[in-house]
Amino acid sequence: MSEKHQRLLRLSEVRNRVPYSRSTIYQLIAEGKFPKPISIGERAVAWLESEIDAWIQARIVSSGRGGA
Repeated sequence: MSEKHQRLLRLSEVRNRVPYSRSTIYQLIAEGKFPKPISIGERAVAWLESEIDAWIQARIVSSGRGGA
């Protein structure tokens, strides 16, 4: 099985892609409405770019503006 290269996004990069503050992002995570970050160190987390992209695409599709 070939592994796809996965890029990790830190919070600042995630915030550049979605219109939410840090606190709103963590609230959405707690509600199960936003991808959970993964631990990349003792006090550091990051998000998989593919999960953030999929979340954005799902918002577009649910708005009725996006296609396949």
